[in-house]
This record gives sequence, C-alpha cells and structure tokens, in this order.
Amino acid sequence: MTIPTSAAGADRIDLLRTFVRIVESGSLSAAAVQLGTTQPTVSRRLQALERLFGLQLLKRSTHRMTLTDDGERCFVHAQSLVADWEAIQADLRGEVDVPRGRLRVVVPHAFGQAQLLEPMLQFLARYPQVTLEWMLEDRHPDFIAEGIDCAIRVGAVDAPHLVAVPLAEVPRIAVAAPSLVGTADVRDPALPGTLPWIALTTYYRERVTLLAADGGPALQVDIQPRLLTDNLFVVRQAALAGLGAAVVSAWLVSDELRTGRLLRLLPEREAPPLPVHLVYPSARQIPSRLRAFIDAMKACLPHTHGMRIPPPPPR
Repeated sequence: MTIPTSAAGADRIDLLRTFVRIVESGSLSAAAVQLGTTQPTVSRRLQALERLFGLQLLKRSTHRMTLTDDGERCFVHAQSLVADWEAIQADLRGEVDVPRGRLRVVVPHAFGQAQLLEPMLQFLARYPQVTLEWMLEDRHPDFIAEGIDCAIRVGAVDAPHLVAVPLAEVPRIAVAAPSLVGTADVRDPALPGTLPWIALTTYYRERVTLLAADGGPALQVDIQPRLLTDNLFVVRQAALAGLGAAVVSAWLVSDELRTGRLLRLLPEREAPPLPVHLVYPSARQIPSRLRAFIDAMKACLPHTHGMRIPPPPPR
C-alpha cells in the first residue's frame, strides 16, 4: 500500500494505529479507552484516514460496524505497519529494557485490596515510567474490547484464547466462631456436619470438601447455608458474628485465628487450594511493561503472606 505524502498535519502512524484499534476492539468507544483518548477524537482520526486514502474503510450503522473491501485490505497492511513501527521505537528508545506507558489490570476485589496491594506498590516503585490502572472487579473482562492488558484470577482458568501464567496457590481452611462451636472438639470429623454454614457462592454452595494432610480420604460435608454471598469480607464478618462455619482463604483470617476470635475446624484438613494465574490474550508481541509486571508478580506473589508456591505442571 502506498500512503499519500500529505495528511493535513496528521501523524499517519497514529491514524493507522487508531484504525487498527477500532477494528480489533469492535467500536469507537472501546478504541478510545485503549488509546487513552475520547470517542470524538477517534472518530476524527478515522475520518482523516479515510480522507487520506479517498476511500471508505468502515460501514457504520446504529448497531454495527463492518469493514469495506478496501477496509479489509487496509487493516492487513495497517496491522503490519503499526507492529513494525512499535518494534522500531522499542528498539531505538530502549523500551525493551525500560518499561513505560499505561498498564490496565483487572484483579479480584478482596484479593486485589489485600494480597496484591504490596506487590503492586513495589512494581510501581521499581518502574516509575509505568502508569497503572488497577481495577478491582470480580468478573472476567473482554480484554480486547475494554483494552485490558492482563487480569489476575483466583481459581481455575478454562479459556483457550488466554495465556495463563501460574503465580501461586491460596490455601483454604474451615473456620467458625467460638460461640458457634461451644464445648465441641474442633478435631471431631462429625462436627462440621452439625453446624450452620455460610456459603461463598463463587466456590461452594451445598457441599464442602476437606482434604487430609496425609493424603487420606477426603471428607465431604453437605451443608444448608444460612447465608450465601460472593464476597470474602462478608463471609469473614458473618463467621465472626457466629452465623455459621465457613471455608475461607487462610490469609483472610490469620489475625482472627491468632487472637482466638475464630477457631480452625479440623486443623489437619484443608479445602482444595485455589490456583492464582495471571492471564492475558494471546498476542504476537507483549509490551515490555506487561512482561515486567508478569515477572514481578511471579517473583512476589508465592512469597506473600498466606500464599504458597504453585505445584509444578503435570508432565
């Protein structure tokens, strides 16, 4: 493709980059989020690119946007040109070794407030040229449409279109308030089945599994919850109030166990641990800021209080 030499003062690479983001994200508004600008600016850039070539690149209607035949050909060339230009910039400016720019990360609400806060602050202190957008949300984002660079997920990852990097695992234990247990023996395997429960609906509702430390048979406890919630902090507060027993991440209740405000049920058993992954969409090129963030999380998280090193992958 031959690009005209005049673009009314516009940066032609920026116009092509904007066009690529529009197509990849599926909308002008999503492209604006990815580029850190406004939708009117993205619209003006698209119009400038179409004037530059004297072609209509996108067909726009109220509900959808599709590429024209010329737009299809332009997109293929633009993707290649933008990638090559960004690679040249990274090489000549040393950006491969000096991470910079905006990084948008989605993390679980409770986990992001507690366990990930210190590793995040250490990362920003180490890389002063990186700007981090730290989003506390208990959902799975649309990485492309929302311009998300990566997310940290607690629990299994089953998404073939994502790269999942193991970071750590979260031990989980059963706890209850002393007022709920009374004089019962917390080591009695029959005790959990006699107690009211609080269900963390993200991971369990009607049954709790507790694994033996020595590899013996698992204990299955059928429960009828008094309270069901998807929030870890609500589970902790309800357990402290004596509403019911609960399975929680060990890090969440370490202070309460130490002071005796909560008791651990069946101390020789744990619920199945939860894996922690950093996930990001498959891409031809990973920005240096994302590579640096991945490396920082891999180094910090397994050694954070209440975390464990993840087991090696099965051979």
